[in-house]
Amino acid sequence: MQYLFLASFFCGLLLGVRLMFFGAERRSVPSADTLPLRRWEPAAVGFLIVFGVASYLLTRHGGVSPATGAAIAGIMGVVFASIVTRVAIAAARLRPRHDPDDVRYLLQGRVGLVTVAIPAGGEGMIRYEDIGSAPTVRARDIGGGAIAAGREICIERMEDGVAHVELWALVEARL
Repeated sequence: MQYLFLASFFCGLLLGVRLMFFGAERRSVPSADTLPLRRWEPAAVGFLIVFGVASYLLTRHGGVSPATGAAIAGIMGVVFASIVTRVAIAAARLRPRHDPDDVRYLLQGRVGLVTVAIPAGGEGMIRYEDIGSAPTVRARDIGGGAIAAGREICIERMEDGVAHVELWALVEARL
């Protein structure tokens, strides 16, 4: 029985490491009112670890029979699993007070077209597609070079209404 208890602990430990790497979120949320959390994974980790440790420690020196130790450890595991699940649900419901995304990088990676040539160290104009419209904005080359009209570019960031861009061919070469 000791090996079963230790195996339970190590399985819980390995599942806990998996949760640390990949999380307990669902890959696709079925609807807006459900939590983006698979509740059974944190519960299983909590149960297996507490059950394995408690049952091993209770039965190690023969103070308690294996069946009694497993029953006591099972109750402790269920209690701890419910606590862990409640904490995980509370953490999943937290919403940030402000948008953590940096607005300068919302258009990052968007491909556009130079409409007015960008001189070395100066500004030109670009156009990019955006949900059925094609806005034009001022643009600068991030390397400070010149870009001719008609060339494809990739937006790196937006600052003060100016797009900082790079030639798409350079970005494509890095991919």
